[in-house]
This record gives sequence, structure tokens and C-alpha cells, in this order.
Amino acid sequence: MTDAHRLRQPRTPRTAPRPRRGNSRPIGGITAAAALAVSLLAGLPQTAHAATARQVERLDRGLTSTHTGSGNLVSWRWLATDPNDVAFNVYRGTTRLNSSPLTASTSYFDAGAPDSADYTVRAVVNGTEQPSSEHALQFRSGYLNVPISPPAGGTTPDGVAYTYEANDASTGDLDGDGRLDLVLKWQPTNAKDNSQSGYTGNTVVDGIRLDGTRLWRIDLGRNIRSGAHYTQFQVYDYDGDGRAEVAMKTADGTRDGTGAVIGSSSADHRNSSGYVLSGPEFLTMFNGQTGKAMGTVDYVPARGTVSSWGDSYGNRVDRFLAGTAYLDGARPSLVMARGYYTRTVVAAWDWRDGRFTRRWTFDTNSSTNVGKGYDGQGNHSLSIADVDNDGKDEIVYGAMTVDDNGAGLWTTRLGHGDAGHVGDLDPSRPGLEYFKVSEDRSKPGSWMADARTGQVLWQTASGADNGRGVAADVHAGSPGAEAWSASDTTLRSATGASLGREPSSINFLSWWDGDTVRELLDGTRIDKYGTSGDTRLLTGSGVRSNNGSKSTPALSGDILGDWREEVVWPTTDNRALRIYSTPHQTNTRITTLLHDTQYRTALAWQNTAYNQPPHPSFFIGGNMPTPPRPTVYTP
Repeated sequence: MTDAHRLRQPRTPRTAPRPRRGNSRPIGGITAAAALAVSLLAGLPQTAHAATARQVERLDRGLTSTHTGSGNLVSWRWLATDPNDVAFNVYRGTTRLNSSPLTASTSYFDAGAPDSADYTVRAVVNGTEQPSSEHALQFRSGYLNVPISPPAGGTTPDGVAYTYEANDASTGDLDGDGRLDLVLKWQPTNAKDNSQSGYTGNTVVDGIRLDGTRLWRIDLGRNIRSGAHYTQFQVYDYDGDGRAEVAMKTADGTRDGTGAVIGSSSADHRNSSGYVLSGPEFLTMFNGQTGKAMGTVDYVPARGTVSSWGDSYGNRVDRFLAGTAYLDGARPSLVMARGYYTRTVVAAWDWRDGRFTRRWTFDTNSSTNVGKGYDGQGNHSLSIADVDNDGKDEIVYGAMTVDDNGAGLWTTRLGHGDAGHVGDLDPSRPGLEYFKVSEDRSKPGSWMADARTGQVLWQTASGADNGRGVAADVHAGSPGAEAWSASDTTLRSATGASLGREPSSINFLSWWDGDTVRELLDGTRIDKYGTSGDTRLLTGSGVRSNNGSKSTPALSGDILGDWREEVVWPTTDNRALRIYSTPHQTNTRITTLLHDTQYRTALAWQNTAYNQPPHPSFFIGGNMPTPPRPTVYTP
């Protein structure tokens, strides 16, 4: 049996550290991931690990300094390409602050230091101190402002004026310097849900460095309607050149970051109700550094007959989802989809050598899938995970899952819903689990399933349109993740048992304080669950949430510092993206979640339709075992 196969053995009991897909094994004092990276650079023969290693970003330390009233919390990344036993020294200026190299965590509290203090860290490998990191980003008031500039407003053909608001954001290293950048979607104030008629302004997308430098601006044009379901943008390094690309659906009149127009600049395909139900539809890959359109193909699937998607006025035909998946187990592919109320089509694309190649297309109308219950099962979001533990990713598309080869893997036939969560929700059983809520009053209000087979493990009563649901370990008093939803009246254990009081919100999540139990993120606040009441940990100042009643951040996840999660909100004047970072020290050390590819691809699809929080491929929570280390390589 090769090492690659040993990495994917069934899990050991909860009380002991257990190997999971992607764990690294030390090779001569360094991790398998680091050894692979060295062999790739040196042109040396690669071990069996090469077959299972996944391409990830080459990142800097993501070093941050977050000021509190009593000092600065300095926080940095433990990279998957670092040795397992790497240690760190922390410097303020030229002064080393720690008496001996730090091995227990990747944060350090510098008591009494001013908010202007300048920090670097240095890795220590086999007793030898390595070169200095970049200088820390300073979160002087607990946050970092990234300056942004709204596009000019306009007026629609029916005389309605609009301005712009900062909406969803994503992240990727656009210029290849090792520091993550932001991609921001600007929505006009007259953006519409698909069910609403009326003209909208254009959707505009910016690439932005963390210092506020705008790298480019893309105007999707009048033939892309604005709203949560129309523009699902993916930011990822698809071709392995060390720089992230940006993929979006485009149309006649889309203007790239260099000013070049895709298709016809004069075409106007809007009807009198503001819908775009005719004209060509494209998929375009943009250069992340310049915004230049590098390749454009026809969008798959074409809209065809509008009414065939479930209505004739344009609501269901333009329900789009998007994601990024490691379908071959090693390199990322782009996943673009259309439809979920009736017909569903999912197309997988590779971007290699400057061109698109379609890997496969899954269509519920195909002869292979008709009558098998895959139609009408989609959510307003999707998840990407290796649910069958074969080293390759699947697309969890609501109440059904598409295998890495484009074939249907399973369907529960339990129908459409607004939210779903895939992760190691019940560490006492092998594999991943999936928690989902249902909009169909005749179906269970919520259910937990085995993510490999779709077997429903437990469910709650039917009879309600259950619009919200969350699963995460928010309560230290119960093993594994808890689950709760809008139409249920109780917090439930990983096995479905009632645990009493529900949390005060049913929205997003954040690892924010020092322990491994996750916190509640809703609107512009972060709370910690308690059995008698929740405790406020953060209230954002001068910021707002996005997407109306969904109250979601522009972006939330482990984008800087250690494994805890940052939250990004637009300021109320739309002049900055304000990034908050935790001020709490932790004694837990976990490899940056950016190098866990299930978590990293979740950040990429977070902006898709009804935004959902990211989950890693392994359990983080109370009494967790030693966390695994991913097997990865960097370009």
C-alpha cells in the first residue's frame, strides 16, 4: 500500500489524533508537502505524495498586529509547507520578544506595546532561524481599513437614478507577491432579485490590494442584470502560475480591466421588464493582475427556451451557482451551474495554457439522469468537498451531489432549500456529514445526512418553509457540531438530540476567541453561545452588513494571521472595506485554513447567491484531536 493510500484510512476513535485525507508525513525532518515543493523546483523525481498533493497558494505569513487597550496581539500563519515541528521567534523592531522559540501557537501578546509597534516573525527550523517575514499589518483600532472608490451612479431607461454599494468580496493573490488581495463586487442600489421586474444598473467588479491600490475595474455591462443570483465570481489560481484568475459570466458589452469590450458594445438585450432573456451569454477568465479578458467561451448551458426552466418571465432561468473543485485531486477546476428549481446543469472547466477546456457537463435532462430524482434539488448555494474520500472533490448541490467525474452520486429527493453545511460535523462516525434545511413544507424541515451516501441520519418535523439553518460546534457541552434552524425550536446535537436553547442568530459563523468552539456571526456583531444567553464579543463600528435580511459580511474567513477568522464589512459610506481581526490569544496551533482545500474553496464559493460560511475538511471544536496537516504544493 502506498503512502497516498495510507493517508485516507478510516478514522480512529475521537479521543486519539486521527489521519485524514491530506495529512503530511515527515520526510527527513520536513513535511511531505515541503519535500514535494522542493522536488518540483529542483526537477527531482517525485514520491507517491505527488499523486495526492494539491496545488495551493504560496502565501506569506499574513502577519497582523491587533491593538487592544493593554497591548498588541501578533498573529501569523503556520503554512502547510512548514515542517511539523517548526517554531517561531517574534520581533518588535530588532528586539526578540520571546525567550525561547514558540511552538504551542502562532500568536503572541505583547503587553503594553503601542499600536504603532512594528513586528516581524522568523521561523526556526532544526534550531536555525530563517529569514524575516514581511512586516505586520497594523490593526490599530482592532481593524484595518482598505480604501475603496464607488463607481459613478447612473439612471435606468425608465428614469430611475441609482448609486453603488460595496457588496460581496472574495480573496486571492492577484499579483503573485504572496499576500492575499481582495475582489469586490459593486452592486447598484436598484439591484433585483430574479423574481422582481425592473431595470438595474451595471454590476462592477474591482481587484484591490490591501493598501487600497485598485488593480483594475471590470464593468459587466447592461446585459448582465444585477442581483444576488446573476454574478457568481470565482477567484482562484486555476493554471498554477502563482497568480489568481477571476472567472465570471459575461455578455455583450462587458468591459474588461483594460477597457476592451467583449462582444458587441452597442447591443442591448434588456426587455421592457428589465430582464435579459435573449442575446449571447459568455464565460470569461480574467487576468487577476490586470483584469484583462484572457479567454471567453459560450456559457454552458445556454438559456434555450426560458419557460423550460420553470417560468416564462425570467425568474428561474437565471439562477446561477459557481464553485471551484479539485476534480482530479490535484489541480483546481472551475464549476459553473444554472438552475435548481427544475432542470439543473453543472459544467466543469479547466483553465490551462491560456484556454478553457470543458471537463464534463452534468444535466438532469440527459438520458442518464432523467427519472433519477436529481432535478429540482438545488439550493441557493453549493458546497465543494471530497465526500467519498477518494481524493477528488464532489459538488454538493442542495439535496443531491455530483461526483468528481460529472455523474450523479446521490440524491435524497428532499428538494430545494436556502442553506447547507458540509463538514466533519459528527467526529464519532467516519467521513463527512451534511446538514440542510428545506423550503418544501411537505418535506422534513431540516436533516443531517452521510455526505458520502446521502443516507439521512436524522431529521426534524415538516410543515414549514425553513429558510435558515446552521451547523457548527458552538456549544462545548456537547460532542461534535450542533445544528439549529429557523423553524425548529431547539439546538440539536450531532445526533439530532435536543440540547435546549437555540442560539440568538441563524446566519454566519466565526472562530474568534481563543478556544476551538466556534462563535456566531450575524449582521455586524459576533456573539458566543451560552445555554442561558449569548455574550457579545464584537460589535462592528461604522460598518454595515450585505444582502438585506441575509445580513452577511462582504467576506469572512481565515484570510490573515493564525487559523482564527477575520470578518470584512463595508463601511457605511462605502469608502472602505473594514477588516476586523481577533484580539484574543490562543493556545491552539492549526495550519492555516487557507491550505485546507475544502475550506479554501469554500471561501471562493462564499459569494455564491445566498452566502454561507466556510467549513474545513476536519473537525475543529471542543475536545478536538490533533489537527491534520494538508499535503499540498505551491506553484
